[in-house]
Amino acid sequence: MRKPIIAGNWKMNNTMADTKALLTDLIPLVADANAECVVCVPYTNIYAAGELIKGTNIKLGAENVHWADKGAFTGEISAEMLLELGVEYVIIGHSERRQFFGETDETVNKRTLTSLAKGLKPIVCVGESLEERQSGAYTAILEAQTEKALVGVDKTDLCNVVIAYEPIWAIGTGVTATNQEANDTIAIIRNKVASLYCRDCADNVLRIQYGGSMNPKNVADLMAMPEIDGGLIGGASLKAEDFSKVVKY
Repeated sequence: MRKPIIAGNWKMNNTMADTKALLTDLIPLVADANAECVVCVPYTNIYAAGELIKGTNIKLGAENVHWADKGAFTGEISAEMLLELGVEYVIIGHSERRQFFGETDETVNKRTLTSLAKGLKPIVCVGESLEERQSGAYTAILEAQTEKALVGVDKTDLCNVVIAYEPIWAIGTGVTATNQEANDTIAIIRNKVASLYCRDCADNVLRIQYGGSMNPKNVADLMAMPEIDGGLIGGASLKAEDFSKVVKY
């Protein structure tokens, strides 16, 4: 069975004080959650967040990782650095990284392979623009992004991979795909994984999240869809009460 996973992506938000306040409020609210709960925080908050959530059911995540072990990569962070701080999950290939910081399918794959090799669990983001959705090109786009992200990933590692489908047109806009649109699109991704590996791998191992403005109001309906295994949550993850309602949908 695929265990649901709800991951908060804080993006470039929250000071150290904000982090402590948010997590202090969040910990008791999600203590009895059935879904796996992850908070992906800015680099400066990783240590504090890790200390606060020790012994709880909340997992620690980062928002990016470099593929090299070390070197002249100003502003980047390595897998070893993250592991040292107790990080378990890492977001890779978010549309904002692709749009603003030159992320490509190739670099997404390199980061994914390094994460798995080092023992991190990648949350690999794929998604289409509004133009690609409206033109009908989104199926080919998503299949290509999925295939390129997983080049070199062994079937035995799929249990440690999460794919986040994030329609670019629905991120931070308050607009969401309909429940059926989200479900059907995630089915496209799952079918692609089945063709690359096996049907059982896609149906019973790989978890695929929906990442387009999931919030307390729509989470129950989205999570009722059979293909959706969780959410990559942006704005709603910045308030403990809102995020807990999503985690405990």
